[in-house]
Amino acid sequence: MPLNRREFLKAAAATVTVITVPSCSEDRSPARTYAANEKVNVACVGVGGQGTVNRNELAPLSSIVALCDVDQGTLEKAAKNHPGAKLWNDYREMLEKQQKEIDAVMISTPDHIHAPAAMMAMKLGKGVDVEKPMAHNVYETRAMSKAAKKYKVATQMDNEGHATEGLRAVVEWVKDGAIGTVREVHIWTDRPIWPQGIKERPATKTVPPNLKWDLWLGPAPVREYHEHLHPFQWRGWWDFGCGALGDMGCHFFDSTVWALELEPPISVEAVHEGNSKETGPNWAVITYEFAARKGKGGNQEGKDLPPVTVKWYDGHKQPPRPEELEADRKMPPNGSMFVGDKGKILVADTSSARIIPESKMKEYKRPAPFIPRVAGHKQDWLEAVKGVRPAGCDFALYGSKLAEIVLLGNLAVRAGQKIEWDSENLKAKNCPAADEFIRREYRKGWEL
Repeated sequence: MPLNRREFLKAAAATVTVITVPSCSEDRSPARTYAANEKVNVACVGVGGQGTVNRNELAPLSSIVALCDVDQGTLEKAAKNHPGAKLWNDYREMLEKQQKEIDAVMISTPDHIHAPAAMMAMKLGKGVDVEKPMAHNVYETRAMSKAAKKYKVATQMDNEGHATEGLRAVVEWVKDGAIGTVREVHIWTDRPIWPQGIKERPATKTVPPNLKWDLWLGPAPVREYHEHLHPFQWRGWWDFGCGALGDMGCHFFDSTVWALELEPPISVEAVHEGNSKETGPNWAVITYEFAARKGKGGNQEGKDLPPVTVKWYDGHKQPPRPEELEADRKMPPNGSMFVGDKGKILVADTSSARIIPESKMKEYKRPAPFIPRVAGHKQDWLEAVKGVRPAGCDFALYGSKLAEIVLLGNLAVRAGQKIEWDSENLKAKNCPAADEFIRREYRKGWEL
C-alpha cells in the first residue's frame, strides 16, 4: 500500500546516510599519472536511458569500475555488460567507499542530481562528465565552474555535438563572415515530447519495488511517488528537470554561443502557455538580448561585435519560414538559423548546415579549418582526465557559460516577467522574486 506523507517522511529520515567528504586543497595534484595506453577508471552514475548510451560509448575507451543507479532493475541489467564493476544505489556511498579505484565519473541522472553528484566527485579529485544541462539552475553552473578550477579536475558538459565536424564547421563559417555580420539567431525544437502544462500532481501511487525513491528524490523536496516521473517524464517537472530548454538547449545554442562569442545576456523575456508551479509550459518563445563585445577568435579577433538577439522556440513553434529557402525544402523540426546582413545559414539539429539559398552555398569558398578537431566527445574528456588538454566543454572554460545562458530562459519563464540579468552578481536586477529560481534549497545530506 502507498505510504502516507507522514510515514514516508519518517522512513526517509530513518534512511539518511551520513557521508563524509574529505577536504581538498586548491593545490590538489592529479590523482594519478597514466601510461600511454592506460585506461581511465570510470564510475557511471545513472545507467539507464541516456546512461546506457554513455556506457556504451565509454566501454571501449575506459575501464568501467562502478555502476550506480537508484533503480535496482536498471542497475542489474547494466551490470550484465560490465561484469567487473561494483554496484551501488547511492552515488555518495560509491564515491566514499570506492574512491581510491575511481578516476572519473560519468553522470547521466535526471537534472536535479547533476550538480550534487558532480560537486562531490570534484571535491574528491575526480574528473566529471555531466549530461546536459550540467546543472538544474544558474547558481549551480557557477558553483561547478568554481569547483573545477579549485580542485583542478577535468570536466565536461556532455553536449556531444560540440565535438562534431559539422558544428565546428558552422562556427568557422560564421567567424569567416560567410553571411556577413550576424545580429539575429533563431533556435527551435519540437520538444517537449513528454507531459507539461500540468497544474496539479497526479494521484499518489505505490513506489515500484525496484526503485529507491528517497535516493531518486535526492536534493529535491519530498513528495509521494506518482506517474510521469520515473524513468523518463521527470523532464517536465520543475523540481527535477529543466523542460525543453534543458533537453535540447545546450545542443542547439552551442554553435551560436561559440560562433558569436556570446557572454550571458543582458535581458531575457518569455512568452508561453501552460506554465505552472509544478511543470514547464506547453510551448514557449523566449527572447535573449546580448550586448556588444570584442571578438576573440578567427577573423573576429579584436573586432567590435554588435548586439545580438537570439530567439528560442519550443512546443513546435518556429520562426517564419525564410524566403531564401527553396519551395521543395522543409524547415527542420529541430534546428537554428543565423541571420546575417549578407545571407542566412540554416542548421538542422546541431551540425547539418547550409547557406540558403543553395546557390549561395555553392558559391561560398569555405575556409581551411582553424578550429582544432577531436576524435569524439568522450575521447576529448578522457584525454583531459589524462592531462592532455582541457575538454571542449570544460566547465570553467565554456560549459558553465553555455548552460547559464540556456537556463536563463527557464528563469524568465518561471519568474513570469522580463529579466534584466546581472551576470556578475547572479541577480535579476528588476525581479527579486526570481531568487528562488536562481538557487534552490537542498534537502539535508544533499547539499553542494
